[in-house]
Amino acid sequence: MATHAGSEGVVYSSSNAIGEIRSYTLTESADTLEDTTMGDSARSYKASLTNFTGSMDLYWDETDTGQGDLTIGSSITFNVYPEGNTTGDTYYTGTALITERVVTGSFDGLVELSISVQGTGALTESTV
Repeated sequence: MATHAGSEGVVYSSSNAIGEIRSYTLTESADTLEDTTMGDSARSYKASLTNFTGSMDLYWDETDTGQGDLTIGSSITFNVYPEGNTTGDTYYTGTALITERVVTGSFDGLVELSISVQGTGALTESTV
């Protein structure tokens, strides 16, 4: 079984690598529909619509093209490469809206940027 260091990961906004990423999260979920009927001894469900969300924590860099794509309300192609982006590596891709941007800073730290995205449509798993 293969394992990977988190530092191998790369995230792209369309074809632009997003620089200075400290961490990312990609969450997939599916709604369920109950189809239990009278006489059943346990509840039962069927899968319904799917959804994905994501977030990233970065060191803010106003000169980074990938970070420049992350404006509030914009639509991007969100590409997450957990093991890197060389031939044979698995990645996830889907269209997403930028739903939140939080810039933080303190006198004894670096300026940081947190981004949240909401998928619109399906998330696809592929290989490079």
